[in-house]
Amino acid sequence: MRFTAQEISLLLNGTIEGDPTVVVSSLAKIEEASAGSLSFLANRRYEPFLYQTKASVVIVNKDLELTDTVTATLVRVADAYSAFSVLLEKYNTLKYNKKGIEQPCFIHPTVVPGEDAYVGAFAYLGTNVKLGHNCKIYPNSYVGDNVTLGNNVTLFAGVKIYADCVIGNNVTIHSGAVIGSDGFGFAPTADGTYKKVNQIGNVVIEDDVEIGANTTIDCATMGSTIIRKGVKLDNLIQIAHNVEVGSNTVIAAQTGVSGSTKIGENVIMGGQVGVVGHITIAKGSQIQAQTGINRSILEENKKWAGILLQPYKDFLRAQVVVQQLPEYKKRIEELEKTIAELRNDPETIR
Repeated sequence: MRFTAQEISLLLNGTIEGDPTVVVSSLAKIEEASAGSLSFLANRRYEPFLYQTKASVVIVNKDLELTDTVTATLVRVADAYSAFSVLLEKYNTLKYNKKGIEQPCFIHPTVVPGEDAYVGAFAYLGTNVKLGHNCKIYPNSYVGDNVTLGNNVTLFAGVKIYADCVIGNNVTIHSGAVIGSDGFGFAPTADGTYKKVNQIGNVVIEDDVEIGANTTIDCATMGSTIIRKGVKLDNLIQIAHNVEVGSNTVIAAQTGVSGSTKIGENVIMGGQVGVVGHITIAKGSQIQAQTGINRSILEENKKWAGILLQPYKDFLRAQVVVQQLPEYKKRIEELEKTIAELRNDPETIR
C-alpha cells in the first residue's frame, strides 16, 4: 500500500494541512508511528502524541484546534475514527486481493467457478461445489461435495466445510472453523453403551455473516442448522445441531449453544455463556458473560445474568449482598452472643 496525502484526502473527502505529496505505506497507532506511516487521532486523550508523533500523515477531526507545532501532514475530516475505518477496509481489500489458482490443489471437474476466484495451495474443492464471484479460499481449506458459496466469500486457511452446506454472500470464515460437522447425537442402549444417531442435515449461513477462528457449527440431524443474516460469531464458539441464530445477533468467545435452541434477532451474548437445548431466547436479549441459560427467555429486550439465569438487576442486587456476607456473618455472631448472654441472665430477661 502506497498513498499520498492528497489521495487519502480525496478518498475521505477531507482537507489537507501540510505536504500533499508525502507518501505513506503503512498504518500505525499515533504513539508508535514512524516515518512513512499513516495514523489518526479521534480520542482527545491522545492529543499530546500528535505533537510528538513521527507519522507522516495523521487523520484528525476538522474541528481540532492545535495547541503546538505539528510536523505531520494533517488530513481533516468530519469524523476521524470513521474515516480511519474506511482506510482499514481499503487496506484489507488490497492486502487480501488474491486471484488465481495456486498449485498443488484439488478442484473436482464438476466445480462451478465464479469470476475472480482465488484458491490457495493444498485446498480441496469436492464434487459439484458452486463458487460465487470473488470467492477466496486460502491454503489447506476443505470444501466438501455439493457446497454452495455465494459472492464475496472468504475462507481463511484451514477452514473445513462439510458436504451440502450453503454459504451466502459477503461471508467471512476465519482459520480453523468447522462448518457442518456431526451434531452430538447418541442414543443410549440397554447394555449401557451409546449408538450414534447419524446426522444427515446441513448448515445454512445467510449473507453478511462473520465466523471467528476455531468456531464449530454442527449440521442438523435433519433439516438445517441456520445462521441468519448479519450474525457475528467470535472465536471458539460451539453451535450445536438444529440451532437457529437470529439475524444481527452477536456472540462472544467460548459460548456454547446446545441442540435445537432458537435464538432471536439482535441478541447479544457475552463470553462463556452456556445455553441448554430445546429452548427459545427472545429477540433483543442481552446476556452477561458466564451466564447459564437453563430455560427459555420469553420477554424481549431484557438483560440477564448469573450462573443460573435471572434478571440482570436481581443479579446485581444479589452480588451486593454476596460482597457483604462477611459483615453479615460478623453481625449475626454478635447477635447470637448477645442472645446467649440474655438467656444466662434472668434479671435481664425480667
